[in-house]
Amino acid sequence: MTTFPYEAETEGIIVRVQPRWMADESTPSRGRYIWAYKIEIENTASIDWTLLRRHWKIIDANGQIQTVDGDGVVGQTPELEPGGVFRYTSGVPLNAPSGIMSGHYELENVAGKRLKAKVPTFSLDSPYEKRQPS
Repeated sequence: MTTFPYEAETEGIIVRVQPRWMADESTPSRGRYIWAYKIEIENTASIDWTLLRRHWKIIDANGQIQTVDGDGVVGQTPELEPGGVFRYTSGVPLNAPSGIMSGHYELENVAGKRLKAKVPTFSLDSPYEKRQPS
């Protein structure tokens, strides 16, 4: 069973995150630090939602900011029926030994209502430096 240390809820859409430092993929001597993160999106609402877009804000320990906007997640626009759960894994490279990520998912229901489901701010910690989101 996966433990998700970060969680946020928006109108019945629960987003959980578990980041993981990827030592084998990283080369700190070259300033390359890699993390994987597991995401779980659960629909506890009573209506169907379709995930249309994602927005990420990534800030590394040097203050460099990246924003990522795009359709769906991992090439999919999953439909979440009531009680449904969608899980995926992705990754992020940084040029610094730590950082934080935050963002949201844009979803739409069958009536055309749009929702921005918050992704909890989560910490990207390597063994080389540790920071916590505030």
